[in-house]
Amino acid sequence: MKKLMIILGLAIVTFSCNSTKNAVTVKEGVDFVNSDKLTAILEMADSKDKLVFVDFYTTWCLPCKMMDEDVFPDKGISKLMNDNFINYKVDAEKENGPNLALLYQVNVYPTLLFLDKDGKVLVRKEGAAYQTELRSLAEEAMATNSANVGDD
Repeated sequence: MKKLMIILGLAIVTFSCNSTKNAVTVKEGVDFVNSDKLTAILEMADSKDKLVFVDFYTTWCLPCKMMDEDVFPDKGISKLMNDNFINYKVDAEKENGPNLALLYQVNVYPTLLFLDKDGKVLVRKEGAAYQTELRSLAEEAMATNSANVGDD
């Protein structure tokens, strides 16, 4: 019985060491800036000469979770978004989220907004977007912004 307990103990230790090693993963992807104020995000965008991407989400939203797991970690999407946008996630039910959701009339989750440095909406998408659609939306926002800059 004692030998069986030792073998069982070693098996548990071995299994838990291997599972811990596998559980340590570095998740790359879209780099979302953590801030409770949109003004700080807009100032950062202005200083870095970038646009702003805002992902309005809730913790219970399944399409939001799908984007977090499948879209935002994508290498091509993360490069596009990180190179051209200040990326900002807003929980529409916590902290300043309800105020921002009201300001931008967000009623569907996720709602994806591409903003200029003044906070004006360039492109709006209600609902989830997979990689191809998100890329198109981002490119549309950049083109719209370039056309608007030429109008100044």
